[in-house]
Amino acid sequence: MATGPRSPPPWTGARRQNYYLTPLIAEPINALTNLLFIYLAYRGIANSLRYNHDRIFLITFIGYLVVGSGSFAFHATLKYPMQLVDELSMIYTTCLMTWASFAHKRSGGVQVALGVGMASLAIFITGYYHYLQDPTFHQNAYTLLTITVLTRSIWNMETNLRPYWRGKDGKLSAAQQERVDKRDKAILGKMWLMIVFGVSCFLGAFAIWTLDNEQCGWLRKTRKEIGMPWGFLLEGHAIWHLGTGIGAFHYITWGVWLRRCLDGQQDEYDVDWQHWLSVPECVKRSSVNGSANGHAKGQAKTANGRVKAS
Repeated sequence: MATGPRSPPPWTGARRQNYYLTPLIAEPINALTNLLFIYLAYRGIANSLRYNHDRIFLITFIGYLVVGSGSFAFHATLKYPMQLVDELSMIYTTCLMTWASFAHKRSGGVQVALGVGMASLAIFITGYYHYLQDPTFHQNAYTLLTITVLTRSIWNMETNLRPYWRGKDGKLSAAQQERVDKRDKAILGKMWLMIVFGVSCFLGAFAIWTLDNEQCGWLRKTRKEIGMPWGFLLEGHAIWHLGTGIGAFHYITWGVWLRRCLDGQQDEYDVDWQHWLSVPECVKRSSVNGSANGHAKGQAKTANGRVKAS
């Protein structure tokens, strides 16, 4: 069995200019863009602890942190062990989300069986990838896992929240049922926005990364001609980091909120997502309403103050 990479994959810097800014970091931009992972991981971990979300999501955010930290270390050093930390932590974090999606509301025995199955799959992928050292295998494994857990989560969301599939609750009055249906339709609309936004970030970043691999020579020449800092905008792999970091964070946050809704806590929890560039967080509805009310009160005071001043 080989003990190191047989041939460096396209993103290891083998075809790039390394240490061009500092002798301390091999690929400065590719390394530094992983700081977004670390920041978002901090936000996710803090949110999970503050609102006591299911422990599996706290572990997932920690795994997300390991992905960013491992990728930073790899692009800073281009060492093979750091490459494994970078890539395999993506597999492990996705396995955690897969288990969370399939094991919810199952019996203890089924949860254990699924856990053993996912752990065995992760071990197999680890061993086989280390043996092959073929980036295509890692990419295919990660893609299949991501599609699986995304499809399963969407199925859970639609069948449990969509009024058409969920059916009616015979214990509710017509007015109560109408309110519940309207609430869940609004939740579904917001969830689908998160899904589409997250997947778009993934696919857009992947397209840019693919172009970067295919046009590496031309992009390197163009970056040299343009100079810094504008040349940074042509660092396709760095954009891949930003896109996947944002997309993955939105997906995990959606998973946290979906779990709350599947547990019947739609009236208690919501996602605070002010605009596209803000960081979404699953919070108690009182927190969202309190923030909005506080803003409204602040505006009212200002208005009253202006009246008095006039």
